[in-house]
Amino acid sequence: MGQPMAQRLLAANIPVIAYNRTLEKLEPLKAAGAEIAAKPYQAIRAADCVILMLTNAAAIYSVLLSDRSSGAVQGRSIIQMGTISPTESKEIQDTVEIAGGEYLEAPVLGSIPEARTGKLILMVGAYREQYYRHLDLLKNFGPEPVLAGRVGSASALKLAMNQLIASMTTAFALSLGFIRRYGIEADLFMQVLRNSALYAPTFDKKLSRMLNDNYDNPNFPIKHLLKDTDFFIEEAKLADLNVHSIEGVKQIIEMAMKMSFAYADYSSIFAAIESGDHSN
Repeated sequence: MGQPMAQRLLAANIPVIAYNRTLEKLEPLKAAGAEIAAKPYQAIRAADCVILMLTNAAAIYSVLLSDRSSGAVQGRSIIQMGTISPTESKEIQDTVEIAGGEYLEAPVLGSIPEARTGKLILMVGAYREQYYRHLDLLKNFGPEPVLAGRVGSASALKLAMNQLIASMTTAFALSLGFIRRYGIEADLFMQVLRNSALYAPTFDKKLSRMLNDNYDNPNFPIKHLLKDTDFFIEEAKLADLNVHSIEGVKQIIEMAMKMSFAYADYSSIFAAIESGDHSN
């Protein structure tokens, strides 16, 4: 995700200093005109605004808030765009502010194709003044960044969306597996579904992958969906919500992980569904 997002900035003639823990991944950005930093603190120190698209909070602490990097945070604007929990985001905000920087979160809905075309859906957690000050920059990634509230709000909104990804995909996969067991053609199933209020465009996007067992070249791999599902369950429990339904979904995602689909597209949930009930 970070690479096409950085390419959007370069295309808009915005200078970019790029850092990645795997330097080889930066070659396309270097070719497009980005300056490459060998160490994260070098990129932080050279920039006014630091945009993070990292896997989890541990990676953020390692890159942004290590002993060497945290000293470079003073006076910088930190925009955290990965998916982490609201609790983690607020803790990182506190640490960034103690280091003398400002922090806002802007997680996204969408994947690599949307990142390339600048059509990501951005959810921003920030003070209103911060939101408007960084709005033009954020519009390079998506046309209408939405202010969700203070830091933590956008992270919560993103987890709510990813809970729907997990639950809707699992529900669709189960229905698809069910009708196939009963000899009903997928085309007929989809004809009825598309004409109903139950239809969601994501079903058609994942249908071909499921029917053809094609889970390569993922836009969103299973391992990340499991991470976000864990985050959602943890935060939903803190909010005193009944999480039995998503806990059942999590078991199916974990089964897909055990079937070696960790790096496969999350539509591989269908493979776990079709493998049968192994709960006992």
